[in-house]
Amino acid sequence: MLDPIVNFVTRIFQWIGRGIGFVIGVLLWPFLWAGRWYVERGWILKTVVGVILALLVIFYARFFYITQFWNGFDPGYITAYNLENRNVSAGEQITEGSGGDTTKTCGNSAIAQVTADLTDFNVNQNTWISSTLLYKLGLFGLDWDHTPFMDNKASFQRGINQAVRRTSTELADNLGRVRTTSQIDADLQDARGNLQFDEETWYFGLSPFGPKTPTPSYYRDAVKKLRAFNRRLETCQAVFDARADNLKQYIDRIASDIGSTSAILKERAENYNYGFFDPRADDRFWFAYGQLYAYFGLMKAAQADFEDVIKQKNLKSLWDTMDAQFVSALRIQPWIIVNSSETGIFASHLTTMGFYVLRVRSNMVEISNVLAQ
Repeated sequence: MLDPIVNFVTRIFQWIGRGIGFVIGVLLWPFLWAGRWYVERGWILKTVVGVILALLVIFYARFFYITQFWNGFDPGYITAYNLENRNVSAGEQITEGSGGDTTKTCGNSAIAQVTADLTDFNVNQNTWISSTLLYKLGLFGLDWDHTPFMDNKASFQRGINQAVRRTSTELADNLGRVRTTSQIDADLQDARGNLQFDEETWYFGLSPFGPKTPTPSYYRDAVKKLRAFNRRLETCQAVFDARADNLKQYIDRIASDIGSTSAILKERAENYNYGFFDPRADDRFWFAYGQLYAYFGLMKAAQADFEDVIKQKNLKSLWDTMDAQFVSALRIQPWIIVNSSETGIFASHLTTMGFYVLRVRSNMVEISNVLAQ
């Protein structure tokens, strides 16, 4: 009596096997056809085609390496600066100098240093992914950002870049001049302009048509300008206006920046909660992660640069609370980003990251309120 059932189940598995075999055959057919075509060609054409294929393999192997290996990645990178042992605000004179004005020494800017180092991390310690040729070509013409593959590092880098762009603007417009009435520092102005350059330019473009200076070159020049500013600041030949209202404005701008990111995370989590099958959840997550990665270091740098203000306003406890929120957020490093419904079985990494972004923003608003008093 069981024979009909056994035969039916057997036929089902046979059909499934044939279906899988058919799909595999369809996928392999172009490669089999190309292999037969290649074998039938002459040695000259074989050589040319072989060289092209070898170059493609090398290019894509390198592309895989630069997108999957994150050189220098360290969520606790700011501890290496030893900022807690700095007892001088940025721009504050340390020594008078016995040989005239040129031998004076002043405190440099940790904000400028961290901004330069984060940009160096993006374009020198790592390859800037967004402007590489293979990233621009996409996956068979489909933008990598619209796939679950190869885009996490690029999104992380763009998150960092968003933070350093915001910071370079504040340095040029407010922090590196006296009450916005003095002349803008030339190095800071150049750094800001270079960091505002678009993120996707390669060596050649179509609009306008012709050769171009690639994006990383502009960012590398910004690193040089920021370091030049700091060298002049150390010899008291530049200005850093470490006032409470400047710190408040900088924090307000950052709070607004990450508030926008929180809204992006919320929109994606609510409207595209497809679990493991949301191809854009990963780049939203890693962009937010990159922002927090950068702002964590920049806020620690601001604490050092505005040391006197922090002490006068008794902000250390609030600052430590904000730092703890940054640390908690940066511990979230999942292998696969899941964007599930809040009522689903799996957690939503976008919702979790959004929670920490809002916690950091809430701490910043609280610090801003104290600075306004």
